[in-house]
Amino acid sequence: MLIKKVSLLFLGFVFLLSSFGLPKNLEKKVQKEVKHVFSVEEFSKELIKVPETIVAKLPLKLSVDNFFKVSSKTKNLGYVFVDKAASKTAMFDYLIVFNSDLEIIHSKVLIYREEYGGEIGSKRWLKQFIGKTGEDRVNHETNIDGISGATISVRSMTNAIDNVLQTIGILQENKVL
Repeated sequence: MLIKKVSLLFLGFVFLLSSFGLPKNLEKKVQKEVKHVFSVEEFSKELIKVPETIVAKLPLKLSVDNFFKVSSKTKNLGYVFVDKAASKTAMFDYLIVFNSDLEIIHSKVLIYREEYGGEIGSKRWLKQFIGKTGEDRVNHETNIDGISGATISVRSMTNAIDNVLQTIGILQENKVL
């Protein structure tokens, strides 16, 4: 009986540890993009500490796994945000890279899990977000081009990026970044 309890406790502990962090396949894609965008082979990810009073104001949930500062040796290269957004019936993973001035310099759909709407992953469409900052708003009805056949994904990605930009703006206003 004691062995059974210890075994269950151990399995629970292993499950708890494995439930944190990005999945390995996603982490590999993030690593590859960071190396490519910043033209570095080695970099470190640093946690950004956000006071609880400010966390409550943010449109997005931030964690050490989805929002971090990227440095190479002692130089701040920029920031990376990784999250999921909804498509028609599934979720897709995306990445947004900011330079050290907190301007979007790169965005990418990392994993898209639907038959339709994957066009939002095209470099041509994603270029619309480059240069946007926490002071900018993006909207699929006013200043972001749509894609025929990918309406839901366009709305979702645009809303997700707008939430990221609003979050960056709030963090800047509160001198967290």
